[in-house]
Amino acid sequence: MNLLTRHTVQTGVENRQGFMLEGNAERSVEATLGHLRVMDGPAPAQTAAPLTLEDLYRQHRMRLVRLAILLVDEPATAEDVVQEAFTGLHRNWGRLRDAAAAVGYLRTAVVNGSRSVLRRRKTAREYVPPHAVNARSAESLAMLSSEHQAVVSALSKLPPRQREVLVLRYYGGLSEAEISEAAGISKGTVKSTASRALEALQKAMQTPQ
Repeated sequence: MNLLTRHTVQTGVENRQGFMLEGNAERSVEATLGHLRVMDGPAPAQTAAPLTLEDLYRQHRMRLVRLAILLVDEPATAEDVVQEAFTGLHRNWGRLRDAAAAVGYLRTAVVNGSRSVLRRRKTAREYVPPHAVNARSAESLAMLSSEHQAVVSALSKLPPRQREVLVLRYYGGLSEAEISEAAGISKGTVKSTASRALEALQKAMQTPQ
């Protein structure tokens, strides 16, 4: 059984692009974010050798940038969030027990940094929906099918925490426990948030653009 509650029903409807919507929100986001994960290359292999800060930067930076883009919608801002995460890792390097702890630190820092960005936008009332601006790299969107683009657009309309849980699960490939740690919420909240997120995603995908 998948980590997140299934919202699949026997009957489905298709939008004008032929993309199955009713009851298939999880299947849709899993396919889209899984496709992005493949596009961005394989995850770094586990190694017994000690990793340096430079190793972690080289191996994980691009995936962390993609994670941040999916959370804040703007590539330049995502780059800043990830750079700040690595700066914090450098400051705390001596306190971390191993590479796994360092990667966990980076994920949490990216999630927290993205939240801070969204809070500042809300406070300043400067936020513009991503579809109205050149929010994601043209290269990435150009390589996505219209069906995948519809899912990415629907994700951008979710509340931040709901988006975090889905992105961490389906792009990050994290377990329930890892999502709990990265997002700073309980495992029970991960489950309930995922359920609400999939319902909201389905509704957003069915709403005419």
